[in-house]
Amino acid sequence: MVAEAGLDWQIDSAGTGAWHVGSPPDPRMIQAASTRGLDLRPLRARQVEADDFHRFDHIYAMDRSNHADLTDIQPQDGLAQLHLFLENADVPDPYYGGEDGFDHVLDLIQARLKTVFDTLISN
Repeated sequence: MVAEAGLDWQIDSAGTGAWHVGSPPDPRMIQAASTRGLDLRPLRARQVEADDFHRFDHIYAMDRSNHADLTDIQPQDGLAQLHLFLENADVPDPYYGGEDGFDHVLDLIQARLKTVFDTLISN
C-alpha cells in the first residue's frame, strides 16, 4: 500500500513480549497473506524497544492490553503518537480464531489501513 501510494514511509511490526523474537510468522498467517499476494516469509518477530518511540511518528497497538504495555514502554521524551489500531475495538488474536481467523484479521487490518493512510496523508 505504501509503494502503491508513492510514499516514502518506514513501517515495522513488533510485539510487546519476547516470546517469539526471531521466529517467522505463524504458518497460517503466511498462507492467508500469500493468497492476497503478500509474502511474509522473510519477516521475523522482534520486541518493541523504547527507541521505537524516537524512530517512528506513530505506533499502533492491536489491542488494549498491548496499548497498556506500550504506554509503560514509552519514554517520557518519546515523540511517537500511540494509537489503538481500531480506535474503539481490539484486533482479535488470530491464533485462537480457527482457520478463518487469519483471513478475518487481515480483512480488518486492510480495511483500517485505508483510513489510517488517508488520515496520515492529509495531516
